[in-house]
Amino acid sequence: MAAVLGSAAAAQVPQPFPKPQTQQPARPAQPGSPAPSSPAPTQNTPPPNAPAPASEATPSEALLGVPIYPNAQFITSYDAGHGQRYYLFGSDAGFPVLVKYYQTVLKTRGTVVFETPATQIFEVGRFDERSMAYPPGVTIKDYTWGPAGGYLNPKRGATPERFASIIQIVPVPPSAR
Repeated sequence: MAAVLGSAAAAQVPQPFPKPQTQQPARPAQPGSPAPSSPAPTQNTPPPNAPAPASEATPSEALLGVPIYPNAQFITSYDAGHGQRYYLFGSDAGFPVLVKYYQTVLKTRGTVVFETPATQIFEVGRFDERSMAYPPGVTIKDYTWGPAGGYLNPKRGATPERFASIIQIVPVPPSAR
């Protein structure tokens, strides 16, 4: 019985989702037949969840629809799908300070998602699963718990070397405002 279960488990190989598109291998040309035409060029689009280009400017509070914690440093943004992006900011401020700030400016208590590492979210708009990949909101995560020592600043030689907390902002899409 154990051998049957072991062989069945070994035979199942997880497949990535979604599957990448594969191109058909080129067939060699037959003598006397015209050479195959080259495939039409494909548009170069970044894969989902690809980071933004390194030269991306800091987004404005008007674009984000929520205030940015003072002295928070813009790190990058990612494509969330459905025309949404999410934006990451690093801060020297500790988790409790950031939570209190966003509770005050957003006038909501937010929701504790995890105790360890401390993570809290503040919803700032209605989630529409038909047109959004992520609910609009602000998520704060503590990176000083355990051995982490902070979120490493991706800009070499920049100050601070590590951020105590990360702020992720998913703006309300313009179509939903």
